[in-house]
Amino acid sequence: MTQTRIETLPLTDGRELRLTVAEPDNAVRGGLVVLHEARGVTDTVRGLVSGLAAEGWLAVAPHLYDADEVDGDAAADHEVSKLSGEAALADTDVAFVWLQQRGISADQMGVMGFDLGGSVAMVVAGSRTVGAAVSVGARGIVEPLAAGLPPLVEMAEELACPWLGLYGGAGGEIPSGDVDKLRDAAAAAPVATDVVSFPDSGHRFDTSPSASAEAWQRALNWFDSHLR
Repeated sequence: MTQTRIETLPLTDGRELRLTVAEPDNAVRGGLVVLHEARGVTDTVRGLVSGLAAEGWLAVAPHLYDADEVDGDAAADHEVSKLSGEAALADTDVAFVWLQQRGISADQMGVMGFDLGGSVAMVVAGSRTVGAAVSVGARGIVEPLAAGLPPLVEMAEELACPWLGLYGGAGGEIPSGDVDKLRDAAAAAPVATDVVSFPDSGHRFDTSPSASAEAWQRALNWFDSHLR
């Protein structure tokens, strides 16, 4: 599997932003910004970055938290409560600039996020010029997840690029009724959208290997179709 590395970028406000990066071994098809879950840049996120690079995408994951990984759901929820949506979008913009500096044009850029990152990815799809977006298990559908992040049902009508939402159904972490509301709202967007539920899979897609494999393939197909 393609190896990841960490780059540290100085920002104009005096902060530093770490990026987990993986590059394809051969020709680069385009660039994808990967937005991590509430637990931070976990092994799962690093595997996602690596897997996308193996498919030919230059993949970069900005670290939205100071820590590489947050220990436990309670700690993760605490980090989310402190997170500013504006700051998350600003860090995402840095990752897009990083891709641009490596020759990736806006229509060849996409964004993919899980959980917290999935929510930010949908906001990016409605407020930035990119080619396509995928959100996996995005929370905050009816109520905003963090300050500066609107409810996703409100964001749906502002989508400016093709957007795919993937949701596991088992466990009830995100009510199915909320997912239905998001599906209906996204259907009215002026761009291609799809919301797919996997009722036998948990929120993290770790209880059903077949659902996980299908969700992964759907995400790859979405980028294949819309980033040209």
